[in-house]
Amino acid sequence: MVGSGSLLESERLLAAYAGPEDPEVPNEEVARILREISGGKPIRRGHLTLDMPIVAEDGRIVPVIIESDLPMTADEYVKSVHLVVDHNPDAHLAAFQLTPAIGSVSISTRIKMKRTTWVRAIAATSTGDVWAAYARVQVTLNGCG
Repeated sequence: MVGSGSLLESERLLAAYAGPEDPEVPNEEVARILREISGGKPIRRGHLTLDMPIVAEDGRIVPVIIESDLPMTADEYVKSVHLVVDHNPDAHLAAFQLTPAIGSVSISTRIKMKRTTWVRAIAATSTGDVWAAYARVQVTLNGCG
């Protein structure tokens, strides 16, 4: 809870920008991953879209589309996009390293999900900004065995 005063230092990365639809950081492992991705900088919502089903009937094949409206020029571009699935056995599910040569950020893939949880798409830019989009996905069949 943001107002409880019990947030760990690392959880404040997201709590400072938490709105009614932003996820809390569920555990120290996810907090560590977010710190590592962001370099301790604030993670702000925006400039990134995460398109996923609200209900995934089969956690073995959950479609994901990530897009960004950020520029992809030599001076300013998205360096990396990360997928973090809070309660998966390996929460840092994917990392995509990008260059300005791709022209725009549009990633389409499928992932495995163990259970209902938050999915976070995090984009780190060449200018040091860190942007995020979130989706809460209900999983009806465990895809992680």
